[in-house]
Amino acid sequence: MRIKEEKAVFTFRTTLQAMQAERSLKGAGCPGRIIPVPRDITAGCGMAWCAPVQELDRTERFLKESELVWEQTYRMFL
Repeated sequence: MRIKEEKAVFTFRTTLQAMQAERSLKGAGCPGRIIPVPRDITAGCGMAWCAPVQELDRTERFLKESELVWEQTYRMFL
């Protein structure tokens, strides 16, 4: 049985926004990866960035400073 861990999930309206965020976040060395949007969430493009919950503030700050657009931020157990 897999133990669920709390994660920070960032959703996007478009696939282009998700891909731009992924490229920038990976380039900056931010931990995380693109995942399909969890069933509990409704989001525009069906893709989300998933990161350790400890990285939530850092990731949001980076997205804002980089002027990258995201739809919503969630804390959830995955």
